[in-house]
Amino acid sequence: MKLACALLLLSITVITGGGWSEETKFPDLPFRPVADWAPLPKGWSMGHGSGVEVDSHSKVYLFHRGAHPILCFSNDGKFLNSWGDDLIGEAHGLEVDLDDNVWVTDRGFHTVIKFDPKGRVLLLLGTKGVPGEDATHFDKPADLAFNSKGQVYVADGYGNSRVVKFSKEGKYLGAWGRKGNGPGEFNMPHTIAVDSDGRVYVGEKRTPDPQGRVQIFDPDGRFLAQWTHVGAPWGMRFGRDGALYLCDGYRNRILKLDRSGKILGSFGKPGKGPGEFYNAHLLNVGHGGEIFVAETQNRRIQKLVPR
Repeated sequence: MKLACALLLLSITVITGGGWSEETKFPDLPFRPVADWAPLPKGWSMGHGSGVEVDSHSKVYLFHRGAHPILCFSNDGKFLNSWGDDLIGEAHGLEVDLDDNVWVTDRGFHTVIKFDPKGRVLLLLGTKGVPGEDATHFDKPADLAFNSKGQVYVADGYGNSRVVKFSKEGKYLGAWGRKGNGPGEFNMPHTIAVDSDGRVYVGEKRTPDPQGRVQIFDPDGRFLAQWTHVGAPWGMRFGRDGALYLCDGYRNRILKLDRSGKILGSFGKPGKGPGEFYNAHLLNVGHGGEIFVAETQNRRIQKLVPR
């Protein structure tokens, strides 16, 4: 399958919302932080928190830039196990598939790795240590997501400006995108999510511009819509309630949106205390509606639960 950018010329552009401003206020989302959640084993330290995900058993995986880069905790914060030393160049995104396998994007080695829940490597996509822009190479991939068929979408977004699609087994199915600011073009695609209807949402970081963008595509890369009113979308994940939760990384807050792009509420502010964020990077939503946020500069993962 070839996903051609030419398809974009046939698309209808729908732009939702207006520009972001410092004065923009939204309803407060009722969440409270869980203090001292998930302590590390004695003598261990946390690097920059990069990715976080919850599996079907409510185990929480954290991907960070330090020793023992993949950490696994129970939902109540008990340390379970870790792996990844000597395998990871630089941590970035992490996602768990429908079979509870753990996938990561390695920005340092230009690869995507699939692990089983015990940390055994099942699949390697890309060519380790070699950047590129074809079926067998990435250039600093940022994030990934799955559709209901188990197909994989990779936001290949630091060196390249594209989305790459693979089968569940890792077969290359195509790619779309190029550098730019138009529909179907990308300026640092940093995060990606897929809704229950298979639509693909791509968030652009646009460093150092605090005004990013979310573009929405059909499963084969046909442009459908874009949102330019959500701040800087560093991380996005859908909750079990069908809403999209988004890290506005430069403003250090979490937004909740419906699938039309309407902002339903927000919480968080810059800082180092509980419920505050310093570079809220990627996030995930647990089975009970709790939110986990990985922060790079605060070097932690926060758990926030509904009040």
